[in-house]
Amino acid sequence: MIERYSLKKMASLWEIKNKYQKWLDVEIAVCEAWAELGEIPLDILKVIKEKANFDVARIDEIEATVKHDVIAFLTSVAESIGPESRYVHKGLTSSDVTDTALCLLMVEAMDIILDDMNMLKKTLKEQALKYKNTPCIGRSHGVHAEPMTFGLKFALWYKEAERNMERLKRAQETIKIGKISGAVGTFSNIPPEIEEKVCTKLGLHPEPVATQIIQRDRHAELMTALALTATMIERISIEIRHLQRTEVREAEEPFTAGQKGSSAMPHKRNPVGCENLSGLARLVRTNALTALEDVALWHERDISHSSVERIIIPDSFILIDYMLNRLNNILRGLHVYPDNMIKNLDSSYGLFNSQRVLLALTHKGLTREEAYQVVQKNAMESWQQGIHFKTLLLKDSDVMKYLTSDEMEELFNIDFYLRHIDFIFKRAFDETE
Repeated sequence: MIERYSLKKMASLWEIKNKYQKWLDVEIAVCEAWAELGEIPLDILKVIKEKANFDVARIDEIEATVKHDVIAFLTSVAESIGPESRYVHKGLTSSDVTDTALCLLMVEAMDIILDDMNMLKKTLKEQALKYKNTPCIGRSHGVHAEPMTFGLKFALWYKEAERNMERLKRAQETIKIGKISGAVGTFSNIPPEIEEKVCTKLGLHPEPVATQIIQRDRHAELMTALALTATMIERISIEIRHLQRTEVREAEEPFTAGQKGSSAMPHKRNPVGCENLSGLARLVRTNALTALEDVALWHERDISHSSVERIIIPDSFILIDYMLNRLNNILRGLHVYPDNMIKNLDSSYGLFNSQRVLLALTHKGLTREEAYQVVQKNAMESWQQGIHFKTLLLKDSDVMKYLTSDEMEELFNIDFYLRHIDFIFKRAFDETE
């Protein structure tokens, strides 16, 4: 039974209450920094830290009048503290709080995604090793090319997951930024020491040069890394969808007890999980494009990015969390049919050996053009007549005057194609473990 995935941790991270809590964490860190500089008395700081709170319903009520979420939040906080609240938000602009808090949320969200990626990498490696020596046909343009092994598909995806994980880690570092520098980033009413202290407390780095906001190329980089991860998920999903086609049926996503594939056709077992992932990947990529559009703002800022980010950033993190877990469950429970792989290998009449025959003839002295012509002639006849390629070659005097029967037999030995699998796996796994 495949375990059901839980999005509870990621979903709770983006709940409105947690967003306000992060705002409050930033405000408290600023108050602490002011106190360290002697600008807020320690007894007042103690009151602020003990009493500071907020009420989501009250914030909504205030915002309905003031039409400003940060002011509504600060009013609710002030009501919980009392007169000492006059020290809260000292020297700050709204984006000092909201942008820094958003970065905290994204850093935490990325930790969840990185855990998901580690889980997926483990599954991919296990499946790669399990099917390392399971022969199957490789395809280009959807047409039989040359033999490979099924495990190579998983090894390929493992390395792509590894690259995406590095991108995600770099994006997390890029977004690990705080900004406590006032209205247009000039520290007009707050000294740089406050920003240094606050960022240190929160595990962030100061934005070296800010406007009123943290610069949005950082967010776009993160969203692009998520989009590339979504695209990896889609690529794996599309491969499984193709392999599940009736005419191929080399692999199939899990089909659980009681599941139904069609309201009309009881026989149906559809790749609905992988199709779902293909569709969701489009959303994540679209969100990345929107994040790129958010980089170019008017002068020192406008708020055209703000409404967008409230949707695309939580949605993309939640989607990627869901997608990685769903894909992992599909891969863990994948139905694999090695017998069908052999059947499909045999279905193209041995034509995948055409390059070997071509090269053998050139080694015997034919020009490449001459060899290509005679091999292609037999290959086309094999397709048209449904006769095994080797049978036609053995009857062709233009071929057999250069090759012996034993040599021809060896040219059709599938082991030749798989002789470097160990080398590829060593390069894919051993060097990075």
